[in-house]
Order: sequence, then structure tokens, then C-alpha cells
Amino acid sequence: MTPRRDRPLDLSPLSTEALPATPPVGHNIPAEAWIDAPVELLALGDDLGQSGVLYLRRIGPWLLWRAGPGTSGRGRSADVAAPSRWMALHWDDLAVQYTFTLLADGSGHGVGPSGQVHDRFRVWKEDLHQHHS
Repeated sequence: MTPRRDRPLDLSPLSTEALPATPPVGHNIPAEAWIDAPVELLALGDDLGQSGVLYLRRIGPWLLWRAGPGTSGRGRSADVAAPSRWMALHWDDLAVQYTFTLLADGSGHGVGPSGQVHDRFRVWKEDLHQHHS
């Protein structure tokens, strides 16, 4: 499998319903290709100096996107080279949004759908898994 950073961008317009449930294997879907993209998503990494918001996958009803590099692999965030931010949007109400910011030093913070503040990306994603409404 080609690493995400090496996959070409597919700028074909997509509706919310057309976003795949699992990560696309051969290409990346940029936020600019999503015709329903809210302005908050398009500006997701601006304050971090990160452009290029990419679609990752669905987690239940949540659409997961990222600006900046991913974690160092298998959910570990200790070796992050640059800051990044994830956004989860509820597919049925795109105004329902949660973000997690991972800084270059490996620290992170974000509020999940439970209302709790998380400092670990994995725990933030677990919060998404647990809250399907």
C-alpha cells in the first residue's frame, strides 16, 4: 500500500454520501473536492501553518479529516514532526464538529462528543466511537 503522503490528490467533486467509509487506498481526497465542505474544515490547519486538509475515513456517523502530518504510526504521537489538527463532523449535521490538535512536541488537546477534554488522540477517537448521536 502506498503511504498516504505519496498518494495523488483526486479533485473529483464528491457529495457527503459519496465519501467512502474506509480510507481510499490509491488516492487522497482533499477538502476542496467535497462539495459540502464547511468553511471551518477548509481553514482547519491555517493557524498551524498547515494547508491541505485530507479526508481519512468514517467513524460511525463521523467524517474524519486532517490538516498536517499524521501520527508516527499505529496511533503513537511521540515522534510528530509538525503540528496537525483533526476534525470530526457529523455526517447528518455538519455544524456538529469536534477537533483535536496534535503539536510538534507530541502534546495534544481536543474536546470530544462526550464534552470531555482529551490530551491523547487515541482517547479522542474512542470518544467518537462511543458517541454515535
